[in-house]
Amino acid sequence: MTEFTSHAPGTPCWVDLMTDDIAGSKQFYTSLFGWTHEDQFDDSGDLIYTMFAKGGKSVAGMGQMPPGPPGMPPTWNTYISVEDPDATAKAVTAAGGTVIMPPMTVMTAGSMAVFADPTGAVFSVWKPDAHFGVELGNEPDTYSWNELMTRDTSAAKDFYTQVFGWTYLEMDMGPSGIYSVIAGGDNDGLGGIMTMPGDVPEMVPNHWMVYFAVSDLDASLGKVTGASGQVVVPPTQIPGIGVFAIAHDPTGGSFALLQPAEPAQ
Repeated sequence: MTEFTSHAPGTPCWVDLMTDDIAGSKQFYTSLFGWTHEDQFDDSGDLIYTMFAKGGKSVAGMGQMPPGPPGMPPTWNTYISVEDPDATAKAVTAAGGTVIMPPMTVMTAGSMAVFADPTGAVFSVWKPDAHFGVELGNEPDTYSWNELMTRDTSAAKDFYTQVFGWTYLEMDMGPSGIYSVIAGGDNDGLGGIMTMPGDVPEMVPNHWMVYFAVSDLDASLGKVTGASGQVVVPPTQIPGIGVFAIAHDPTGGSFALLQPAEPAQ
């Protein structure tokens, strides 16, 4: 079990789902992961956000998808902890990225902004106040990894190095090419960057993928399909890491599941 009380700047710290089907998504993910939920309302009584928890510890969130092009699927978002969203916005622009939503304060929780890197992959940043991010992770049924899938890994890595100071540990994955493990500060496993597989349709944009750890991948995928979700990448072995699969929830939101390898005896 990994419990957190803070997240260092430059570290992925939170994940949330933006969806047009709050009720259906709430039912799907609480059933899949055994999460509980707490809805948050504004002064008018309108639902503004849902916090998911496991064992009383925050693990993820969910909100209403903002207006955008028709047909946009729900999206799991990756948030990176920062000390100054305004300074980060300037760094993003200087490094060739785009400010999608400028820094804004989220009541007493903290401040956020939404950006796109030069390859078009969207990510968010978070400056904590009352809410610092996930309180529990890296165990079954919690968020465990962030992975950028892009068609231009060189441009992406240069960008994130300029903005967050990340460095990379290169791993040769054979037919899958080079996998870049993100390192920053004292942490050499913040996430990963990989080349988008050639068989992925061009209509799929470069994007950050959120991984959730599970103890039994087959059982979890059975829950996905049993709740009208879809398995889009079947269980695939990663030597020394475990077995992963990519799934869609019933409304098309994409996420990955990972059953970690058993520790060597």
